Amino acid sequence: MALRDRFSKKLSCPQCGNEGFAEASEVDDPKRKHPDFKVDQLPRGFGVQRPSNNQENFMIKCECGRKFPFRSVAEAAAERR
Repeated sequence: MALRDRFSKKLSCPQCGNEGFAEASEVDDPKRKHPDFKVDQLPRGFGVQRPSNNQENFMIKCECGRKFPFRSVAEAAAERR
């Protein structure tokens, strides 16, 4: 069984400014097709809109109604540099 990488990410709603830290994890095995991404804990005021195995497709919903990805495509591209 592969180990899971655990990390925190600051979420900030671009519409209302609601913010907090989410705890997430994914499998630490680059050979896997899907990293089995999971949000283990969300801050108050945020919920899951659409779960996904990838951070870029995992959608968060703020209590104000704004929906946004857990990790933007720009964040992912900056990480690959």
